[in-house]
Amino acid sequence: MSATRNSILLGLALALSACGTENRGVESVHQPVVSRSDYVFDVAANDGLSGTEAQRLSGWFNSLKLGYGDHIAVDALGGYADPQTRDMIGALAARYGLLLDETAPVTSGEILPGSVRVVVSRLKATVPGCPDWSRPSQPEFKGSSVSNYGCATNTNLAGMVANPADLVIGQTAGSATSADSSSKAIKAYREAAPTGQSGLKKEGN
Repeated sequence: MSATRNSILLGLALALSACGTENRGVESVHQPVVSRSDYVFDVAANDGLSGTEAQRLSGWFNSLKLGYGDHIAVDALGGYADPQTRDMIGALAARYGLLLDETAPVTSGEILPGSVRVVVSRLKATVPGCPDWSRPSQPEFKGSSVSNYGCATNTNLAGMVANPADLVIGQTAGSATSADSSSKAIKAYREAAPTGQSGLKKEGN
């Protein structure tokens, strides 16, 4: 009877240990996922924006609370907006510290003649499935960490990163380099006086 009961308990333990998310490596299976949302706003434009249209666009920017990491693009019938209109929209975007992208993403709906479409693309990073307590910590017969392993670290990372796009591809220094900046440390090292130039310090007894 005792052997039968032990077998049943062992079977239940094995069944429970097989349930839930497995984390059998050093890197968590719960990783940040970056999603993109595109917001569109059509304004009337004819070699620039009128004062009313500029105010409408500025109010829309304020409602979106534009900030670092947002992307702004201008789309028009035929794919290109006139330079004056782009310059005016770019000046409004510059108030938020943003530059216009060269190309606009594909959006639904037709752009009417005599208008341009302003597209704001916003990225958001989340960690799907967290928190995850689907797997009990004990008993554990598969060498797996707890199912919630990595959730706290990666959720905090997704919440704190200023530009979620950096989680997909990091920032690059670019091809342009400044000779003054790169040689500043070398110049300071070369011009520094030798440490033993003034002799050794004498200490009294």
